[in-house]
Amino acid sequence: MPRLYGFDDASRRRLCDDEVGPLRQMVSRAIVGNQSNADIAVWANGEGYRGTLGGEWKDASVGRLFRNPAIAGLRYDDEGKLVEAGHPGAITPEEFSALQARESSRKTSDASPPYDYLLVDGASTCGKCTWPLQGARTNAGTPGLRCRPKDKDGRGGCGEVRIDAELLENYVGEYVVAELLKPGIRAQILKAQAAVAAKAEKMRAEISELESRKGEAATLYGQRQISSDAWVVADREITANLKEIGSRLRYAEQMAAFELGDAKNLVKWWNSAPSTSRKAIVRLLLEKVEVFPARARGVRTIEPGRVVLHWRKLPGLSGKG
Repeated sequence: MPRLYGFDDASRRRLCDDEVGPLRQMVSRAIVGNQSNADIAVWANGEGYRGTLGGEWKDASVGRLFRNPAIAGLRYDDEGKLVEAGHPGAITPEEFSALQARESSRKTSDASPPYDYLLVDGASTCGKCTWPLQGARTNAGTPGLRCRPKDKDGRGGCGEVRIDAELLENYVGEYVVAELLKPGIRAQILKAQAAVAAKAEKMRAEISELESRKGEAATLYGQRQISSDAWVVADREITANLKEIGSRLRYAEQMAAFELGDAKNLVKWWNSAPSTSRKAIVRLLLEKVEVFPARARGVRTIEPGRVVLHWRKLPGLSGKG
């Protein structure tokens, strides 16, 4: 577990002289200067201050620091009340209370907008149990992906994989752009899009047939030619098939319709392309992205072997898409 900024050791028994001053200045800028976490991060980086792992400060990391009562020598007891933690604090309890009031004000006036995840709906899976990763914000409010643990009905995965969404998306994006720069890949993509378009047409026909069957089942039940139990079973099965095919059709249509940007400016295209286009190219090139647990909590890099990219073989596209 990495040590907390402002402390010399993980047990927080000693303050770090080189970090106490910067921490107090950051807090002062928040409380007295009414600066945003993002502005404070810019200031800290400009002064040459770095986090305990050597990384630059960001809006989220400043927020996490300000929400930790340990910086004031406090902790939450079992009832959620702030009590003395038995170790020194870099700021006063009164200053921490002011930070809490500021945080409450920020939450009500500046709620985080919904995050448009790139690698959900089956695009990324848990490397330990194969369960699809789902979008879930961290305790600090930053977008993340996680393997959801099993619920009381047994639905879910192992719950052992969590990863920062932006970290994973940037990693995958770099490899996708590198793949797009390979000679001949554009011609392969056009052929693959044609194959996906043909699949989409077949899926539309399947949906039309299923909808007809759904209507026929309802008519038979209305004419009392089948029992209510038989109708419910048939309707449930058809509805499930419609949902599954409809999901595949949505992605197929995205894959078939997007337009790849200028080959000379692929990086710029990727960074500015609509999310639907980026999702489409990821689905077109990758069958899935496997994510394994990090070796330790708080790791802010993609460790070797943690993320495995499973590339499709263009232009065949044997997978469902």
